[in-house]
Amino acid sequence: MVVSMTGFGRGTVETEQLGVTVEIKSVNHRFCEFHIRMPNQLLKIEANLKKSLATHIKRGRVEVYVTLDGQAAINRGVKIDWELLDQYFRYITEVKDKYGLSGEVTLGELVNRPELIQIEEKNTENEFLESLVLKALSLAIDELVQMRIREGKALELDVKGNIERLQARSHKVRQFAPIVVEQFRDRLTKKMDEFVGGQLEETRILTEVAIFADKADINEELTRLESHIKQFLTILQLTEPIGRKLDFLVQEMNREINTIGSKANDSKIAMEVVEMKSLLEKVKEQVQNIE
Repeated sequence: MVVSMTGFGRGTVETEQLGVTVEIKSVNHRFCEFHIRMPNQLLKIEANLKKSLATHIKRGRVEVYVTLDGQAAINRGVKIDWELLDQYFRYITEVKDKYGLSGEVTLGELVNRPELIQIEEKNTENEFLESLVLKALSLAIDELVQMRIREGKALELDVKGNIERLQARSHKVRQFAPIVVEQFRDRLTKKMDEFVGGQLEETRILTEVAIFADKADINEELTRLESHIKQFLTILQLTEPIGRKLDFLVQEMNREINTIGSKANDSKIAMEVVEMKSLLEKVKEQVQNIE
């Protein structure tokens, strides 16, 4: 089954005091990479999130965004640097005494200095919040997977169509291949006839034709190309991730087509090779997005 690496999923879970939203975006990538952005208080469950993602996603770059809404989502506290505050107060007092200055150090002056007093978010244990995040993640994964499957079905139709057209072109080239040798024999016979004035050396002609036939023989390349095409169509039906296998076969097919183009000394075959390379380029682009 063809599954696309492109997709989007969103899951939201809400209670009276808390809302959790998980958004997942995936794009094509050679390997499987997870990038998760979420509040610091949830960092300890990052491994669990990646484990859940890896169960359903085998390849692609996946970005996950976790957002929390509601007062219950944030646990804030006041952090006071008492040692620095003591030093600051002693310093002000010593300066006043030394220079005979007047005035008092007010509470407002101390509170407004961020290096002395800060408000920070606390990482507290909250199993209920974590369970909501995992539930929202599950919903987002389900939506993502369904979208990737739908995209995969469209990809499969497109890829299969191009591969079948490529297969038809290869069959036409196989039909042209024997004609190339016969045409060469006719041209060679005509030229030698003109050159020697009707006294042909049949042995010499047969030798030249045999040498040309050996150089221009593309049956082996066509056989391998058609074998790769059959494997490609078979792999499309597998349920496991198939993107890398298909990518490898595309490279092998490209190699065979290039060899056919360089060996076959015929304009018709050359035209078919151009069409095959164009079709294969489309398949290559499509395969890049298959998981």
